[in-house]
Amino acid sequence: MSAGPSTNFVTRLRSGGILPGDSAEERLNKSLLVLATGLVCVASMLWLAVYWSIGPQLSATLPFAYQLLLAGNLLLYIRSGNFKLFRSTQLGLFLFVPFVAQWAIGNFITASGILLWGLLAPVGAILCIGAREALAWFFAYAFLIVLTGVFDFYLADASTYRDATVSVETSVVFFALNFLAISTIVFMLLRFAIEQKQRTASQLAEAHALLESEQERSERLLLNILPGPVAERLKQNEKNIADGFADVSVMFADIVNFTQVAAGMTPAQVFSMLNRVFSRFDEQAGARGLEKIKTIGDAYMVAGGLNENTSDYTAALADLALEMRDWLRNQTTGTGVLLDLRIGIGTGPVVAGVVGKKKFIYDLWGDTVNLASRITTEGVPGMVQVDTTTYLRLRNRFDFHPPQTLYLKGKGDTVVYRLIGRKDDMDGMSAGQVDILLDATPER
Repeated sequence: MSAGPSTNFVTRLRSGGILPGDSAEERLNKSLLVLATGLVCVASMLWLAVYWSIGPQLSATLPFAYQLLLAGNLLLYIRSGNFKLFRSTQLGLFLFVPFVAQWAIGNFITASGILLWGLLAPVGAILCIGAREALAWFFAYAFLIVLTGVFDFYLADASTYRDATVSVETSVVFFALNFLAISTIVFMLLRFAIEQKQRTASQLAEAHALLESEQERSERLLLNILPGPVAERLKQNEKNIADGFADVSVMFADIVNFTQVAAGMTPAQVFSMLNRVFSRFDEQAGARGLEKIKTIGDAYMVAGGLNENTSDYTAALADLALEMRDWLRNQTTGTGVLLDLRIGIGTGPVVAGVVGKKKFIYDLWGDTVNLASRITTEGVPGMVQVDTTTYLRLRNRFDFHPPQTLYLKGKGDTVVYRLIGRKDDMDGMSAGQVDILLDATPER
C-alpha cells in the first residue's frame, strides 16, 4: 500500500526536502539552507522578546511577518520540491528584511547594526550556490549598506539620536548580541558544511577503496581467464582480438580411465579430484611461464610461445609434461584405480583470440592445435608423444624412443616421437635403471 500525500509531505519535511536521488552536494546545500532558516526564525522572535524585556516596546509585526515568510517559503519548497526557487527567495529574505527592520527602527546606532543579518545572504550563496554566483549577492549586500549609510549621514541629526525610542544602553546590548549571533550562525553553518564535506570525502574514500579492491579482484579473475596482454587489450575496448603466431608449442593432456574412475565416485568427489589435479597443473604451468588455455572435461590444454615470459617454451612444455605425468601417477582416487595421462605436443603456427561476448574464452586454432590433439588421442597411457618439429627442437637436450608412424584422422600417416626425459637426468641413472625404463615403455 503506497503512502498518501500527507505522509510523503511529513517525510520530506523531516528530511528537509532531501530526496533519495540527490547527490551529496545537493543534500548538503538543502541541509544548510534549512538549518539557516530555522536559526533565523528562532532569532527573530528571541530578539523581539529581548527588546521587550529591556524596555523598548517595538512592533512585533515585522518579526512575525518575517517568520511567516520564512516558514511559508520553506513549506512551499517542501511541497513543490523546487529547491532553486526556494534558495533564491530565501536568500532574498535574508538579505532585504534586516535592512527593512533597521529602517523601521531608525538608524545604524538605534538599530544596533541589525543589518549585519543581511550578511547571511552572501554567505548562504557561497555555501549553497557557489563562489562565483555569490558575488552578486555580496555586491547587493554592500550596496544596501552604502545606501543605508548615505541616508543616515544626510538625514540623521543630533535630535534623531536624542529622541530615539531605543536607549543607548539597549543599543549597546544589541550591538553585542547582533555581532555575537551573526558570527555564531555563520560559524555553525561553515562548521556544518565542512563536517558534511569531510564525511562525504571519507565516504568517497571508502567507496574508492572498495572500488579498487573490486577492480583488483576483477583483474585477477580476468587474468585467470586471459593472458595478461590480451586482458589489457580487452580493457581498452578492443573488440576483435585475434593474433597469428608463427611458432607456438601446444600440449594436450588427457586423464586415462577417467570415466571408469568417476563411475565409482560421487559428483562432489569427482569435482574435488579434478579441481585438485588441474589446480596443480596450473601451478606447474605458471611456474614455467606457460599459458593455460582451457580444460575440456578431463583434458587439459596449455601452450608456450604466446607471451614473452619463457624464451625456451618448447623445452619448458616438455618438462611440464613429464612433471604432470610423474605427479599424477602418485595420486590416489580412493577407488583403487590408478591415474595416468596421455600427452601430446605439437609445434607450429596458430591463430589465437577471444571468442564470444558473454562467457568468452581465449582459444587457439590451426593445424598445430589439431595435430597435438590427434597425437594425444592416439597416445599411450603414461607417454608423452611429440611431432617432428618438437622432436627436432628438443633432441639435443631430451632422450626419445625411436620414431613411430601413427595413422591420425584427417592427417594420415604421421611420424611421432615418444619422450623419455632430459639427457642430464638420464646421465644420472645407472645403465640398469635406463634399461628398466626402456623395457617398461609400452609399444603400440
